[in-house]
Amino acid sequence: MKQLDAWMNPKRMLWASVVVALITIALKTLAWWLTDSVGLLSDAMESLVNLASAIFGLMMVTVAEMPPDEDHPYGHHKAEYFSSGFEGILIIVAALGIVWAAAHRIFDPQPIEQVGLGLALSVGSSALNGLLAWLMFRAAKQHRSLALQADARHLVTDVWTSAGVVLGIALVSVTGWLWLDAVVAIGVALNILKEGAHLVWESSQGLMDEAVEAEVLADIHTVLQGFAHQRGDVEIIRFDHLTTRKAGQRRFVDVHMHMPASWTLGRAAALRTSVEQALMSEVPGLRASIQLLPSDVEAHFDDPRDLK
Repeated sequence: MKQLDAWMNPKRMLWASVVVALITIALKTLAWWLTDSVGLLSDAMESLVNLASAIFGLMMVTVAEMPPDEDHPYGHHKAEYFSSGFEGILIIVAALGIVWAAAHRIFDPQPIEQVGLGLALSVGSSALNGLLAWLMFRAAKQHRSLALQADARHLVTDVWTSAGVVLGIALVSVTGWLWLDAVVAIGVALNILKEGAHLVWESSQGLMDEAVEAEVLADIHTVLQGFAHQRGDVEIIRFDHLTTRKAGQRRFVDVHMHMPASWTLGRAAALRTSVEQALMSEVPGLRASIQLLPSDVEAHFDDPRDLK
């Protein structure tokens, strides 16, 4: 399993997503052509979104891997947020398209043909998407990749979409109520519309320098507490003005470290290096910036006077 995890980097997983999207588009389009079900048409349309999202995600992951340069000294890690936002927008557009197509069928329902074969093709493609989503969630957690996480969540939405469509077609077959096909398609569209809006919101928060996750912040505090030192009521080494942000796979922390003014610069710098190494060892992908200050000095932080 460890060898599999090592192989599943973001690029390879997104290439796999492109291939799977092409296969599912073919299967679901054939299912729609055989049955003339608007529900299966909506399912096929979402698979087109899967393909476009995977291709764009692959492009953004490639950009995110580029090293820092003169114009981007902090790297290109935020490119993955564009992938997530783009995927969310595509999902919203697809959902609106499904609603538009299904609305006509409510008042003009059409019979569904070759139900068994159409459902078999839809279920087969959903199983393929479900397996890929599971692998992508695993890889997204390992590599802290928002692009992979967004694509995996979209695939899960696709699986639920297919499940809803299959249920709708089955109900049509049992009850004979042809309008159920369109109603289920609209219900599916509303569900994926919610997912698309969530992805757009999540990507916007990343672009606005959102703080690191609560568990990561707790790890940072634990490391700093291990270096803090107090003698009686006197604080020898203390930390304050801690701020964090995340950018794609990277995590950044800025903090002030106070120590006795009598210490030599070499001693202070050596301790700072130890703190930085401990932080980066505890939180993979973290970049720490520590400002050294004497114990009796307080630096202004976000002081309105600094903006004048």
